[in-house]
Amino acid sequence: MGYTEESAVSALQGQAPLCADELYLALSGCTLRLRSNSTELLAVLADYFSHVTGDAVTPDVDIIAIERDAPELDIDFIDWKREPGKTGRKDSYAELPGGRLVRKVRTGMVFLQSDRHRIAAGPCLKFNNQVINFINSQYMNWLQNRGWLICHAAGLVYRGKGLGIAGFSGGGKSTLMLHLLDNDEVSYLTNDRLFMHAGSGQIVARGIPKLPRINPGTIVHNQKLHSLIPAPQREALLQLPGAELWELEEKYDVHIDRVYGPGRITPEAPLTAFLILDWQRDSKTELEVERVDLAAHRDLLGALMKSPGPFYQYPDGSFQQDTTAFDETAYLDTLADVPVYVARGRVDFSTLSDRCLHEILA
Repeated sequence: MGYTEESAVSALQGQAPLCADELYLALSGCTLRLRSNSTELLAVLADYFSHVTGDAVTPDVDIIAIERDAPELDIDFIDWKREPGKTGRKDSYAELPGGRLVRKVRTGMVFLQSDRHRIAAGPCLKFNNQVINFINSQYMNWLQNRGWLICHAAGLVYRGKGLGIAGFSGGGKSTLMLHLLDNDEVSYLTNDRLFMHAGSGQIVARGIPKLPRINPGTIVHNQKLHSLIPAPQREALLQLPGAELWELEEKYDVHIDRVYGPGRITPEAPLTAFLILDWQRDSKTELEVERVDLAAHRDLLGALMKSPGPFYQYPDGSFQQDTTAFDETAYLDTLADVPVYVARGRVDFSTLSDRCLHEILA
């Protein structure tokens, strides 16, 4: 059948009554309101977003999450093309007049994105991370519609200076960032989505309220993270070959304020430098860090550019396509006056952490 925006709303939300409880997120000038038919889901989201919850005010963006079985819709979804280096099916989508449906292939979760409606529907509690990502995508849309440029990068702040950390898939940017957070003067900016904007004579970096999601290999080698995995499981993981442990994919959320102490999250900071991890786990060469001219090394842009993805809706109401090319010039222009460094050679988190603090951000 051919869905309209309103019939899609009906198909996803049905007659499910919404709870009286509402959750508000205050995000640097943007307020999101979260509503649901599940008080349990709202409690999970309130715990996750505890560092950005705000007062009830007129929201900029309204989001509804419906806890239910995965919707079965009579519509043909098209696979969203994965980015280079990514394999397997992840997202599929279907266009509607004035809106778009996005379905997560592995979980069956379905999302409606339009100017008037933002709805997540399916086993939201079981797959609450996908609901969290959908919520963050709304703030990301809000930022990009106001001229912020998206980067596939982590971010941290040291003595008022912001550092972006990019790396090719599995490059260790989250692990490096968490190593740096061992220093009490370092605060967390963002884990996987960093936004840049030129203004007031400087480039500003802003994060989104998404906690680091890390693999066991990061946890077992960082004492502050040990509580995320029971001791017997940690010991078993340490018996694995290093390469196997590095590749192990089991995600754990790191609540920054609980692990590192209150006040360790900063929403934005001047972007003082950018570091690209181009090192190799099996390299025999000593770690080297050098400043590079990004315009002369465009191959490195692939590590930091990020597609806005299938949820991105332009100010005119149209949607991002998976064939849309990256605007390399926009990244080069924004970073023109920001020192960019590249780390090559063998992976050495301890040494690179020291160099970040005492050289790159000195």
